[in-house]
Amino acid sequence: MERMISGRVWLACVSLFFTLQVCLASVSVKVTPTVDVIIGETARLPCSYSTTGAMAVVQWFIESAGTRKRVAFRSSTGVGLDKDTPLTDRVTMETDMTLVISPVKVMDERSFFCQVDGGPVGTSEAETKLMVFFAPEKPVVSENTQIIPLTPNNPVAHKVGKCTSNNGHPEPRIIWFKDSKPLPEVTDPKEKIYMVPSVVKESSGLFTVTSTLYIQPEKIDAKSVFHCTAEYSMPNGDIKKENSEPFNLTLLYPAENVFFKLLNTSQIKEGDDVQMKCETDGNPQPQFEFTKDGRTLASGTGLFILRNVTRSDSGTYTCEAQDFDADNVELTKTLTITVHHLDPVSVVPASPLMIKKGDQAELQCKTRSSDEYTLSWMKDGKQLLQKGVLTLLSANLGDAGEYVCVALVPSVPGLRKQANITVIVSGSPEIGEPMPGKVEKQGSMVTLRCSAQGYPAPQFVWKPSGKVSLDVNGNTFTSTVTLEATAAVIKDGVTCEVTNMHGADSKKIMVEIQSDNTVEQDNGVKGRHLTLLSVLFYSLSGLCLLHTL
Repeated sequence: MERMISGRVWLACVSLFFTLQVCLASVSVKVTPTVDVIIGETARLPCSYSTTGAMAVVQWFIESAGTRKRVAFRSSTGVGLDKDTPLTDRVTMETDMTLVISPVKVMDERSFFCQVDGGPVGTSEAETKLMVFFAPEKPVVSENTQIIPLTPNNPVAHKVGKCTSNNGHPEPRIIWFKDSKPLPEVTDPKEKIYMVPSVVKESSGLFTVTSTLYIQPEKIDAKSVFHCTAEYSMPNGDIKKENSEPFNLTLLYPAENVFFKLLNTSQIKEGDDVQMKCETDGNPQPQFEFTKDGRTLASGTGLFILRNVTRSDSGTYTCEAQDFDADNVELTKTLTITVHHLDPVSVVPASPLMIKKGDQAELQCKTRSSDEYTLSWMKDGKQLLQKGVLTLLSANLGDAGEYVCVALVPSVPGLRKQANITVIVSGSPEIGEPMPGKVEKQGSMVTLRCSAQGYPAPQFVWKPSGKVSLDVNGNTFTSTVTLEATAAVIKDGVTCEVTNMHGADSKKIMVEIQSDNTVEQDNGVKGRHLTLLSVLFYSLSGLCLLHTL
């Protein structure tokens, strides 16, 4: 009896041992659940495993036509690639069991199975899904170029355009936009706005999607801008968009109102070009007729331009829109413009005005304007006073010259006129204070200048004389002489004499030899340099003597 019990215990232990061996023996496989790749590029499907067995065979499978088909395998003896599969000549298997596909095609989007056979310890597998992507072409819109009539009493949906996005994977999504705002994706033809979508799978496996937009147009749609967007997916969850070119609709509806405005942004003055714009709220814009005081000025488009206007162009202008589709609506508007003006400036007395030295003269300038204006007198670019009457008391030769009377309208930028008058002051000439001449030494050449005013123009005489030239600047005459600085010239100077019919004037211009101060200063500098050199020399001599001793 005891032997029977012992035998049963032994059998139970053996059975438990083998059961534990089977339970402890296992194979586990790990893959990437999803791999994204762009068509034409390389896909890498990693596979790793662990096993308690000594050896294992790794095989990659796909599902084709409802059955599994192996495409590659690797064992301790090497790697094998199966023939007559959708991946033939495009697949390899690396030493780390990664399946490499290059180039990737559309048909490669499927499930792949990495199976590990561990022999006596069992078999296990894991599934990875390959997702393929391809960016579609830029969407193209075939827009409705016909004129669409508005029928408010009987609204009808019209085809706006057809948007096409070619060769994408997976299917792109088409979104319609109106004035940069997305339209709701509606497919019910009973709605005011709806779309008719379509998808075609090309022989390449890529998708071409289209969407045709229909709307019941309203007036505001005449200025609306439409476009479509192709939204598509790319690897790693990246969503991208491509926009079509924008387009508009051509709607037909009668005008209800007319608008007439002035395009000039500043006040109008004589000589300006004036632009007036007339338009309606209808579409397309009709022809327009522009009139003033019952006289037709122009017919045609809504832009009316008056060139080089004068004060007579001031008044009220009428624009009439000739829209024959508008019933019982008066399509006229008026616009009043004012042309600001400033008359030419008149100066009394007439130019040129000749007065004698010491006399009094009064210059008056006058004008007229549509607005308040100012008058001012200027001479040599400087303002003399801000009024229209300029009085010259006891005129002198310096008062001769050109005077300018400037009239301007401060409230109208650019409205400005002016008139000139030349004043001639006759009298005996006057010489300005001359500058003395300087030479380095006797016998050198010296150049002297003598300036005088007077009318008639004075005649110059130099004593002693030399090479003479004359320069005229307005009412100032300048004579220049170049001569030798003789002992007599240095002693007595040179005399400049001027004469005209009214009298004469003269000035003596001295000629100086350049001061010895400059020479002394130079000698002083040289002396200081020599002194320093002497000190340095004696110092060095002393050092040499000490060294010798």
